[in-house]
Amino acid sequence: MTLIVVLSAGVGLGAWALTVWLWPPRPALAPLIDTVRADAGPRRPALLPAEASPEAPGGGWAARLGRPLVPLLRAAGLPRPGLTRDLTALGRTVERHLADQAALALAGLLLPTALAALAALGGGTPGWVMPAGGSLALAAGGFLLPEVSVRGEAARARAAFRHALGGYLDLVHVLLAGGSGVTGALHDAAHIGDGWAFAQLRRALRTAEATRTSPWETLGRLGDELAVPELTDLAAALTLAGTEGAKVRASLAAKAAALRARATTEAEAAATAANERTAFPTSLMAMAFVLFIVYAAMSHVTASL
Repeated sequence: MTLIVVLSAGVGLGAWALTVWLWPPRPALAPLIDTVRADAGPRRPALLPAEASPEAPGGGWAARLGRPLVPLLRAAGLPRPGLTRDLTALGRTVERHLADQAALALAGLLLPTALAALAALGGGTPGWVMPAGGSLALAAGGFLLPEVSVRGEAARARAAFRHALGGYLDLVHVLLAGGSGVTGALHDAAHIGDGWAFAQLRRALRTAEATRTSPWETLGRLGDELAVPELTDLAAALTLAGTEGAKVRASLAAKAAALRARATTEAEAAATAANERTAFPTSLMAMAFVLFIVYAAMSHVTASL
């Protein structure tokens, strides 16, 4: 009995740790407001605050545990190019991601073996089929879990970038209508906004200024780097428009309208999906209630025969 309690507590603790890792608790509103109001100092040109690399102190237990296996995963051709763009969009290093994958896969591989060893010490005979199958399944799940998480976070980051891009284009359009030049409007609008998306836009414009290239070219490269096709298409359209204010304003207005329409469509789809998720538990409870009534009636009829 004691062994069962210990094993149950270990499984519950592991499930809780996995849940907290997948869905971390949201910070309170007051610290976030204080952070926004505080003087942040010089901003780093990154989409999101860069995470500590596996070599940096405080990188976490997963980074330290999986660090020796990173060269093997890199030699195997990991990560794939699509995932590399997702990591770039999140401001994460490839080494940190591979270290997390290796650590979770190793933990999943060893967990059933450890539980089987505890059961054997308690006098049980777990055999080897179930621990081996559980080890392989958990190792595969632990290896794929960070990749799935990164893809979801990157999709949300790109959606936020598109939202900020629509506001940026509106600002540029207003500045152009007020008589500003194309280059000046691009720089002024990028410095008006705040956040990681505007920081990326400022970085691209500074690169264009330092290399004496067209801002549309660097913005197009930024779109390719972050896998945001809206920015790439905008750069291509504005390259054709040149520096004529009327053509640039028309292109910006059209692209901003398209971004707003897409944001509205995505918001409606998200609201519909949320309503469906809300209706599912209610439908499940109603079905369970009906089955309970039918089972009671059928049990009564069967007993009377």
